[in-house]
Amino acid sequence: MEHITLLIGIVIVTALVFDFTNGFHDTANAMATTISTGALRPKTAVAMSAVLNLVGAFLSVEVAKTISGGIIDESAGIRPEVIFAGLVGAIVWNLLTWLAGLPSSSSHALFGGLIGATLVSVGGEGVHGSAVVMKVLIPAVAAPIVAGLAAMAATRLTYRLARDRDDEETAKGYRAGQIASAALVSLAHGTNDAQKTMGVITLALITGGVVAPHSDPPLWVIASAGIAIALGTYLGGWRIIRTMGKGITDIQPPQGFAAQTGAAATILASSHLGFALSTTQVCSGSVMGSGLGRKGGVVHWSTAGRMAAAWVLTLPAAGLVAAGAALLADQGDWGVATVAVLGLAIGGAIWWASRRKPVDHTNVTADGDAAAPVSATAEPVGAVAVTPLTVVPQPAGTSGPSTASPAVPSTAPEPVALAPEPAAAATP
Repeated sequence: MEHITLLIGIVIVTALVFDFTNGFHDTANAMATTISTGALRPKTAVAMSAVLNLVGAFLSVEVAKTISGGIIDESAGIRPEVIFAGLVGAIVWNLLTWLAGLPSSSSHALFGGLIGATLVSVGGEGVHGSAVVMKVLIPAVAAPIVAGLAAMAATRLTYRLARDRDDEETAKGYRAGQIASAALVSLAHGTNDAQKTMGVITLALITGGVVAPHSDPPLWVIASAGIAIALGTYLGGWRIIRTMGKGITDIQPPQGFAAQTGAAATILASSHLGFALSTTQVCSGSVMGSGLGRKGGVVHWSTAGRMAAAWVLTLPAAGLVAAGAALLADQGDWGVATVAVLGLAIGGAIWWASRRKPVDHTNVTADGDAAAPVSATAEPVGAVAVTPLTVVPQPAGTSGPSTASPAVPSTAPEPVALAPEPAAAATP
């Protein structure tokens, strides 16, 4: 076996950067509903999710095998430059959708990047079309529907079972259940998404002759991928957490518990079968299903439509970026260096744009796009905090001091803000 070259080292570092962006991009999958219902404080939630993502990374390697030898034909002349270009495409799309607050699929960004770069550099023979259809496209369509129907049924059952109980009493129990189900989602996310980076690094090692074909990921690959996704998770993708926790539907504790439990079961089953599905789509579908399952619940279909559009665009968009990167990377060392510089420049520009309206743990549960938390004591525009007094002149022919009376009659059903009168005007 050969030693790790500089290029393979660059690919490994880039894969870990993608894993890091995957972590903060997908934190919302496990913790958005838990944070929005107040079951856990934001920082506590992301810390717990980070630890469990790390643990989950060590539980299975089935999805990693799908990535390293299932979708891309490792014997078709795939070179490290191709994998590098694919990773750059996935990272750029992840950052763009994070800036927009859209919970798109990091998994599909990775698949699209690898497929686009492979098609440009090797051709159609480098991609296993049947594996793409069976293990990527079909799960992409089916998973959010299945998870949404399961969450809708679970939500209806939950409300039916608790219909004669006190709402405040059951809310406490469901919040505790949310913590447990969120932990399960985080564990499941580690078993699925962390493995995708393991698979990419293993593929790079195979193409570079460092490990034998069809090898399992080495232990150091598993550990590094788990640590990278855990660090990204701890930073928290607050923009996407706001969208999933507030933008899709108004989530109550029973809905959050049902949505997370359904999502966790779906993700764990897919990890066992080796399906590299999108945990983002599963969790988003579960949240929408929970909104439909509650009587009187409202799903914000405009937000859902934006999310669906991002899902459809993810594979081709990441593939196009990766294809352009592959064209440059195929030119040699200067091409690889150019792709790296352009990737860093785009990432820096996106980060700078995000600082204009920052979202973090202090304002993640605030409505709208405000960059600062909304004060609970703030007065709405046009309201009057103190009832103004208007001086009423004495009628002609009477004596005595003038009296002060409120501008708003005491019989008015609601306080009305009146425009100030001119100083010389008299009230009839």
